[in-house]
Amino acid sequence: MKKRIVFSVSNDLSYDQRMQRHLICLTEAGYDTILVGRELPSSIPLKPMPFEQFRLKCWLNKGKLFYIEFQIRLLLFLLFKPADCFVAIDLDTLLPNFITTKIRGSKLVHDAHEYFVEVPELSNRKISQFFWDTIGNACIAQCNLQYTVAEELAQVLSSKYQAAFKTVRNVPPLLMDQSTFKTSNEVPVVLYQGALNQGRGLEQLILAMHQLPVVLWIVGEGDLSQDLRNLVKQEGLAQQIKFWGFVEPHSLREITLKADIAYNLLEPKGLSYQFSLANKFFDYMHAGIPQLCADFITYQTINQTHKVALLLDCNTDSIVTAIQQLLSNKQLYAELKANCVKASKVYNLEIESEKLLRYYQNLWN
Repeated sequence: MKKRIVFSVSNDLSYDQRMQRHLICLTEAGYDTILVGRELPSSIPLKPMPFEQFRLKCWLNKGKLFYIEFQIRLLLFLLFKPADCFVAIDLDTLLPNFITTKIRGSKLVHDAHEYFVEVPELSNRKISQFFWDTIGNACIAQCNLQYTVAEELAQVLSSKYQAAFKTVRNVPPLLMDQSTFKTSNEVPVVLYQGALNQGRGLEQLILAMHQLPVVLWIVGEGDLSQDLRNLVKQEGLAQQIKFWGFVEPHSLREITLKADIAYNLLEPKGLSYQFSLANKFFDYMHAGIPQLCADFITYQTINQTHKVALLLDCNTDSIVTAIQQLLSNKQLYAELKANCVKASKVYNLEIESEKLLRYYQNLWN
């Protein structure tokens, strides 16, 4: 009989590439998988997937009351969804899963996408930090399996929560046709994909456009969506910068493949950013696009072996200098591009999925 695994996230399901990849992998391996998230006012209809999908609709969508409401709704959903294993994605879904597994006697897994209590949004909210940390301290060590996105973060979380975190990187599958790495833009395209949140260096990137003969594509939405659009209008850069909004994963890859230079800088705001290993880092790599990247330990480790990026600090002058270097130094650009192709053969879904399957198989061995 198939083992049933229920995964919980607190976000919309349509744009979560990591979860889609993981559930497809496990479904193809013979597991009965379910993904539950939440429905937002802006949510689009769910696309058919080889696994079940559910979205919980909340009256509230932000603030402390939202998290209380979501915890209750998720708990009620899970209690009436029998399964062999429940997987909590990040701390904001852990408590309902923990309670459910205690009642049902099922396996419990924790997948930490980030250093949750150290995200910039919680940096000045000590009560909220204490609340989530308390849940982590009470529940994580009791999970049957814990894993996260990077080796360095796994070491930090293992020490903090007294648990042996493993690693499953969020990487795309290998592109079969590498001719798609070629671009032919009349004006070079700089691409940012991801959440438009504080600490991502987006204001600095926008201001850098004044000094660069490029166009900028910004793909995604977030807390700063309107502020960034206002900044572009204020700076008179509307003809140079395009906001794509939310884009589904299959369309996102098509857009990424058309870019010339990619952007993945972060301000050193909190340990979450400093130990992050962003999905976009590997998406850019697999598209064969040299990128500007945060000079943090996770990226340093990979870049020492596979130089696919220029590592720099998050300020406008550094951004301008780095992009000018990539535009003018054709040899450097070609080297980074070639290294992306080589590195993609080391960091890919085909390899990471073997680890993922092994971890879940060991839950019942």
